[in-house]
This record gives sequence, structure tokens and C-alpha cells, in this order.
Amino acid sequence: MLIVAELLKALEKVEGLRPSTPASAPARSWMPWDMDGLAVDVEDDLVCVRVVATRLPLPLAEAGEVLRAALVGTQWENAVMRIVVTDVDKRALDHLNGA
Repeated sequence: MLIVAELLKALEKVEGLRPSTPASAPARSWMPWDMDGLAVDVEDDLVCVRVVATRLPLPLAEAGEVLRAALVGTQWENAVMRIVVTDVDKRALDHLNGA
């Protein structure tokens, strides 16, 4: 779905977040498979993007803005936008230990 690709492209602009793929994602194979696309669910009235935090503080406001901008002019322009943080990368917490 083209909107999934547009949302992932928008998310790339946000430093500190990356798409979260489910642990049960299929193993990589010879077939082209965009694993990042599994981090996005698009329904008629809801867009859900699952992310992993790679730095703190979480840049959720920025993510919301760029993701919402990607929906302008689409049938999902007025859909509820949900950003779900599924994990925090260890490197995001390193500053707490003085690293």
C-alpha cells in the first residue's frame, strides 16, 4: 500500500525513532520483503505506527507532525493517528549510566 511507504518515509525524518517490526515477522528470504511495513496498520479511521525509541526524550510530537503531514490529501487525513512505542533501544538509556 502506497500510504504505508509514505508514512515510513516520513518517519525517517524523525531522529530518535525507527519502525518496530514484530518479533514474529517472517525470516528474511530471497523474496523482496519490506519488514518495516509491518510496523504500520492502516484502517479506515485509524492509522497506527509502531516505533522503537533510539533516543530520549521521545520525539513523539515531531513524529505526529510528520506522519500527519504524510496523510494530508489522502482518505486518512482525518483518521486517528496512534504512535505506539513498543521498545526502547538500550543506547537510548546509555546517558542515564553516564555513557
